[in-house]
Amino acid sequence: MIFLKVIEKTKIKPFVKWAGGKGQLIPIISNHLPIELEENKIKKYIEPFIGGGAVLFYFLQNYHFEEVIINDLNEDLINLYRTIKNDVNKLIDELRKLSDEYLPLDEESRKIYYYLIREKYNNNSLDMLRKSAYFIFLNKTCFNGLYRVNKKGEFNVPHGKYKNPLILDENNLISVSRALQNVQILSGDFEIIESYVDENTFVYFDPPYRPLNTTSSFTSYQKNDFDDDEQRRLAEFYHRLNDKGAKLMLSNSDPKNTDENDEFFELLYKSSEIKGSENINIIRVEASRSINSNGNGRGKIKELLILNY
Repeated sequence: MIFLKVIEKTKIKPFVKWAGGKGQLIPIISNHLPIELEENKIKKYIEPFIGGGAVLFYFLQNYHFEEVIINDLNEDLINLYRTIKNDVNKLIDELRKLSDEYLPLDEESRKIYYYLIREKYNNNSLDMLRKSAYFIFLNKTCFNGLYRVNKKGEFNVPHGKYKNPLILDENNLISVSRALQNVQILSGDFEIIESYVDENTFVYFDPPYRPLNTTSSFTSYQKNDFDDDEQRRLAEFYHRLNDKGAKLMLSNSDPKNTDENDEFFELLYKSSEIKGSENINIIRVEASRSINSNGNGRGKIKELLILNY
């Protein structure tokens, strides 16, 4: 049997906080999977925008594929995945040192320590192990757990003020390392996965969301923003994979939250002029998100799942 339920005693969770993480949407995603999974026709799972990996870890804990491939344009993030896969014990040692040095400090000393590590992190001379350890440290101690870079590609999130951040989650890192052993890890533009896709593949796309307004814009996971032109290029790529017969699911924001006349994604995915668009379904689902920088703007809003089945 190609596609089997796998029972794991230890729950694996994302090892970094990631803006737009899909943990809360997993129950909805799991209810909209293609029937071909149950018919044992899906042999391969691919994520071209891996991010924090919440959906990946759901699949790794609940199903078995012959191949699993992940990718991201953020090279530092991908190096972290590779470090956890190949050198988790050394990474744990580095994180323990950082945790032991940081946690006993007072607030002002923590701030000084944080900016020292951030400066070192932005120094390209670091080896992959140290860079990976600093990545996790900064993610756990920065403001709101954001990952954001400027146009130079430098991490620029300010220090957070958490009383007892969990810098080292040893058990989870070990569990993640075990889960990644049979996962192929790529690094590059999302189109890099095209040659791996066939009719027996399920691809889940979680790109940087199209901003609902200027204050909700957050697409700088790398130095090049994911703008509307990139959304169009992604839609073209989606249709190419649809032509290959792969099963596809894509998440994105719903422009109708702020403008009921905005047909941006309908035009990209459902236009009658696009070959195969008759198979595309756009489903609106509820998610708890912030639609602006003001905390009062948080609440239930609609997001999109774009399926070709």
